[in-house]
Amino acid sequence: MHSNKHIAIILPDTLQCLGLQHLLSEYFPPLDITSYQSAETFTSDKNHESYDYYFTCAEIWVNNMDFFLPRKSKTLLILNQQPIINKTASIYQIASNDSLELMIEQIELLFENDTNTIQSGENNKGLSAREIDVLQLIVKGSTNKEIADKLNISLNTVLTHRKNITSKLGIKTVSGLTFYAIMNGYISGDEIEL
Repeated sequence: MHSNKHIAIILPDTLQCLGLQHLLSEYFPPLDITSYQSAETFTSDKNHESYDYYFTCAEIWVNNMDFFLPRKSKTLLILNQQPIINKTASIYQIASNDSLELMIEQIELLFENDTNTIQSGENNKGLSAREIDVLQLIVKGSTNKEIADKLNISLNTVLTHRKNITSKLGIKTVSGLTFYAIMNGYISGDEIEL
């Protein structure tokens, strides 16, 4: 017989936390759920590394990236708005205004696919080394011309790389690319120019 999955919910929003607890209890029993109002209370718990899955918001994820990045395949982000990156970007996420069916589907994907993600070992969606270089410079705030100069390539090549990155990831905005780069460990929050 399988033991219950241990879930940590780290959300400062009490209503979101209670709603998520209800959704998980109603549609995914049996689960052992523990809630935390902040990252500080979560990390002060001596058992914080022993959970099977983590549900948190993007702000807590980014501020505690050293903890969550290695556990990306076991983490689901709860967003207050529609995701800034599409759902194929290897980051499990739901928006608080998603339909119940979509929320359940994403949680099921998390539960079903976390071992597949770990086994695949490759999270770059087929980005080449040069495309990763271009992505890092885009996220750092470099213009196309600056990227071309830094990488010693033509402006047309930079534009081609940008088009390929957008096509492969399905992400069209710089903020979405930034989020993707941080979530996949290509850049740290400290390297981003505001």
